Amino acid sequence: MSCLGHSDRDVIQAIKTQVDQLAFAHTGFLSSQPAESLADRLIANAPEGIERVYFVSGGSEAVESALKLARQYMIETGQPQRTRFISRRQSYHGNTLGALGTGGNAWRRAPFDPVMVSASHISPCYEYRLRHEGESQEDYALRAANELEAELLRQGPENVIGFIAEPVVGATAGAVPAVPGYFKRIREICDQYGILLILDEVMCGMGRTGTLFACEQDGVAPDLITIAKGLGAGYQPIGAMLCSGAIYAAIEDGSGFFQHGHTYVGHPTACAAADAVVRKLTDGGMVARSAQMGETLMAALTDAFGQHPHIGDMRGRGLFRGLELVADRDTKAPFAPEKGIAAKLKKQAFANGLICYPMAGTIDGQQGDHVLLAPPFIITDDQIGELVDKLSKTFDAVL
Repeated sequence: MSCLGHSDRDVIQAIKTQVDQLAFAHTGFLSSQPAESLADRLIANAPEGIERVYFVSGGSEAVESALKLARQYMIETGQPQRTRFISRRQSYHGNTLGALGTGGNAWRRAPFDPVMVSASHISPCYEYRLRHEGESQEDYALRAANELEAELLRQGPENVIGFIAEPVVGATAGAVPAVPGYFKRIREICDQYGILLILDEVMCGMGRTGTLFACEQDGVAPDLITIAKGLGAGYQPIGAMLCSGAIYAAIEDGSGFFQHGHTYVGHPTACAAADAVVRKLTDGGMVARSAQMGETLMAALTDAFGQHPHIGDMRGRGLFRGLELVADRDTKAPFAPEKGIAAKLKKQAFANGLICYPMAGTIDGQQGDHVLLAPPFIITDDQIGELVDKLSKTFDAVL
């Protein structure tokens, strides 16, 4: 979220300047210069084929917008029977009912299952737990991706709107990247059966994993992308849904109206802040810094915890890193859930002066613990040393 740290003078000045000019204008009637500038900047740096932007106020709204636009696209292209989505277990796409329904976070979903339109779920691409001994990365990538085809055939591909996934899984599983080749095969399957590929980059996008859009590293271009968090760097609430020119053209040539909207869509002050943020991420070199410092962080974590008896896996990209905790490294057996390891780590880390993101339920929503690390892109070598030192003291105290 706070990828540029606190008190960035350029972002603060952009907000002040915009408030002096225009604080708010409803986009049902008007556009604004900051919204136009931000949209142009995002599209100039977006994956091939992504041509349009729809601004909202956060990640869950961005995912809701993507789901609704995907459904409307199917209606407008004469495929109204397509009503279903496919997602992955151990995913998280937001807290509103549509986003929660497509997500695979069992704990967050449970109370609301009766009132959600749920997606069906396939396995995550989770190399540490799911790649077989002796199986190559390439073979595992194909096996994991081909679960999508099997689920499509089970559902009837003519009934499915799209597949939604995080390029690097965030909160639910702890910075789990796909293995090479996985998303290329996913893209092929989506194209073969005419379904849309929706990539949720709310947490892993906007430079967090070392490229502005996380999917750049997987060599694929989706049909829709959702972003938020780092887009505003914490200075203003903002998110965005980006879509392909083909989807936009279908609506433009059809009803001419996206049947959706929120009051604060394209809020000028939020867009002014985000435009300053994205300028710093791209022209200002902060995305490149995320990649560079991410390698430094990973090297420090490996040096400190590479042989730790209770750290089973360290993973991630850029400044988005996860450490999976285990009771036994050899068997990968997790700690018993009743031990409450994640909660204890969170409390102890805070006492040690470190704010990190421990979570339980890593493996299946019940078992497993991990710690997610996502420091600001302005982190220094000395601060990485401080982070690792405080994390080490935390592990010593709890484990």
